[in-house]
Amino acid sequence: MIRCFFVLRICIIVFNNCSFLFMVLYINKYIFNTAERGRYLMLQSLIFDMDGTLFQTDKILELSLDDTFNHLRTLNQWDASTPIDKYREIMGVPLPKVWEALLPTHSYEIRKYTDDYFLKSLVANIKKGKGALYPNIKEVFSYLKENNCSIYIASNGLKEYLEAIVDHYDLNNWVTETFSIQQIQTLDKGELVKTIIKKYDIKYAAVVGDRLSDINAAKDNGLMAVGCNFDFAQEAELAQADMVIDDLKELKTIVSNINSSLSI
Repeated sequence: MIRCFFVLRICIIVFNNCSFLFMVLYINKYIFNTAERGRYLMLQSLIFDMDGTLFQTDKILELSLDDTFNHLRTLNQWDASTPIDKYREIMGVPLPKVWEALLPTHSYEIRKYTDDYFLKSLVANIKKGKGALYPNIKEVFSYLKENNCSIYIASNGLKEYLEAIVDHYDLNNWVTETFSIQQIQTLDKGELVKTIIKKYDIKYAAVVGDRLSDINAAKDNGLMAVGCNFDFAQEAELAQADMVIDDLKELKTIVSNINSSLSI
């Protein structure tokens, strides 16, 4: 009787262990055969948005927008208050769409003229040091580079504007390359991220940004989406991210945890 009980006990243990092993193998097979498998593997790259993610655009936005609309007033092309709140609502979309929203009744020529003037004002304010990076960026970038994680910037901003920020803050010390929406035919940020992926043969990465366009760009390319709860962020948009951070410094923990758990 005792012997039968002992044999039964062994059978139960073996069955439980086999069941557990089957479950592990099933989960492993599921994760690594999904289209989103890159989210679960070791991160080799991080692709950052610029405005409202790396650069505190709010510090120069009102200055430059006021300057631009004051100029339009002198040309008798504007007679209302500067639409700063409207701009904040749509922050993150390509500039052509910005001017369609802010100057809906103006001609294409006036919008293009305004776009050029606004760009010059932004660049001038950057060079004067009136903007700022978000806290801890250089610390985070140094950590990423030390841990063999390449850094890219994908922005709806124009090349001249992005170059002004990168040059002023010496971001090229860490950033492999900065990509502008001007470099592709569409105004789709997902396509811009795809360009980076193809050029550098990136397999496993995350997109870090504050707006829905960044989150969608990540998901469209099967990447992890990290939402930044910063100045221009909206709660409903951040809810669609895989994870949300309140400080870029949190990326160190995220990258460390993902890479450590998957290297075991």
